[in-house]
Amino acid sequence: MIELSHVDVHIGGSHLVRDVSFTVPSTGVTALLGRNGAGKTTTLRAILGLVPRTGSITLDGFDISRLPTHAIVRRGVGYVPEDRGVFAGLTVAENLRLAERGVPRYDVVHEIFPELATRAGQRAGTLSGGQQQMLAIGRCLLAGNRILLVDEPTKGLAPRIVSEVAQVLERVAATVPILLVEQNLPLVARLAGPAVVIEQGRVVHSGPTAELLADAGRTRALLGVGR
Repeated sequence: MIELSHVDVHIGGSHLVRDVSFTVPSTGVTALLGRNGAGKTTTLRAILGLVPRTGSITLDGFDISRLPTHAIVRRGVGYVPEDRGVFAGLTVAENLRLAERGVPRYDVVHEIFPELATRAGQRAGTLSGGQQQMLAIGRCLLAGNRILLVDEPTKGLAPRIVSEVAQVLERVAATVPILLVEQNLPLVARLAGPAVVIEQGRVVHSGPTAELLADAGRTRALLGVGR
């Protein structure tokens, strides 16, 4: 679905992403892993054109590396940022309405997230962290995106809510591929097929997630944590 080839990102004199190449298949969840500051979020932002980048990025074979962000989004790339990016002062329904593009898929969103329908009139800022995450993902699904870039969806959430978000991502991944940045390795093990590991802006590993996480020594060496 997405292919990066020799992508570099320079910001303010810093070389944040270095010759990054990997592919994201058209089904399931692909994990983008690495220590804090490794360049994972910058890579997602490079795909979206939110940072200056060089190299080639293709979406389903079409080169998007020279397109502005709004054109990339219109081609079907959805983004769920680390801070979720919901408008706290607006209601759930208003947040969704802002994401409408083409024929909005409210049936899909409300099937996966029935709570968004029952809380339509509630201000987004009063939702729990897990509910805000559902709203952020729901906005991307509403527009019928072809792939979702999801950044740290469980950060700061209680364990019970993490489990709920995992179930949500499983349901979403059955309908649209996901490139997932996540530090919670049990969640990654549950969801992801392929995994790409970035260290200091470079790809240092790619392969099946299960094989990586089954090797405690390699997991510790690449990610700084045990299984």
